[in-house]
Amino acid sequence: MHTKAGPAQALVGQNIFPTGGSTVKLSTTDLNNLMQDLDIDVIALTELLVPRGHRVEMGMIDAPGIHYNLSGEGSISINGRPAIPLSPHLLIIVPPNTPFSIEVDGSNVPPKLISRDCWTRQDGILRVAVPNEYPEIVQICGFFNASFGQSVRLFAELREPVIEQFEPADRIDQKLREAMDELLQQEVGVGAMTASLLKQIIVSLVRRSLRSSRRWTERFSILADKQLTRAFADMVARPGATHSVQSLAHSAGLSRSAFMARFSEVFGRTPMAILRDLRMRQAAIDLATTTTSVDVVAQNAGYESRSSFARAFRKAYHRDPSDYRRMAKEGQARKDI
Repeated sequence: MHTKAGPAQALVGQNIFPTGGSTVKLSTTDLNNLMQDLDIDVIALTELLVPRGHRVEMGMIDAPGIHYNLSGEGSISINGRPAIPLSPHLLIIVPPNTPFSIEVDGSNVPPKLISRDCWTRQDGILRVAVPNEYPEIVQICGFFNASFGQSVRLFAELREPVIEQFEPADRIDQKLREAMDELLQQEVGVGAMTASLLKQIIVSLVRRSLRSSRRWTERFSILADKQLTRAFADMVARPGATHSVQSLAHSAGLSRSAFMARFSEVFGRTPMAILRDLRMRQAAIDLATTTTSVDVVAQNAGYESRSSFARAFRKAYHRDPSDYRRMAKEGQARKDI
């Protein structure tokens, strides 16, 4: 692991979620299944160019933020906490609804706040820069959602930032610049391309965690309890299988009552409610991207009858499966997935 010691890593590895006494190791297979089916939705990208003696402040957004320092040195203060030093190729995941500020010292006087008059927008990209001033810090920030289905968000319960020091060879900067180029060009498939590039970065973070003795993956409630994660990964990988509370509890190595109680506490919903959500996600993808009959789509989603599948689908997407497929052909339904 190419992690530098110091203040920037002070938060790395803290496990703020209890594991429920579980001693089962989260397997690479389970994580691989989860990463395979992780959906990324890129909300916005921001290019920050902060000169010496300046500061930029960003308010709260109901989505996690990803910050990658391309070049320069300065500091970032997250939610008013002590500043974290910024160096090239440092990546930070900021929790949702968390304000932050970035500044670069220039002298003994307080740094100047970069006015919103210096903020410009173009095709989904916000650029924060001071005209005619050479930037010391060059950083790309993104706001995104990472979820399984419509209800389970990977970073929803994150309370402390995730901090990792990468190297140029990891090419994180290249992926972020490609994502920015995609947004600027606004060609067909821009959403899919930017989501794919950001997902590669999230997977790189997971790989980095697996090589560390202090796994930040364990700081998320849906990953901290290894036994629950094993069952959840099976649901994500095979949503159409004949799962039951009993079979999922067996997969987790728990009694039925213990599994129900722990699952509901961590996910905020019952296993069957989460499973329905995952099945509807799979069905929506099949309807939008294949010509498979609705009957077969229903079977693949774990439904024995087309009528029960149609009722569940209408409840989830507010339209019949056939209407959803028709809209998908018109290029409208994919944004609902």
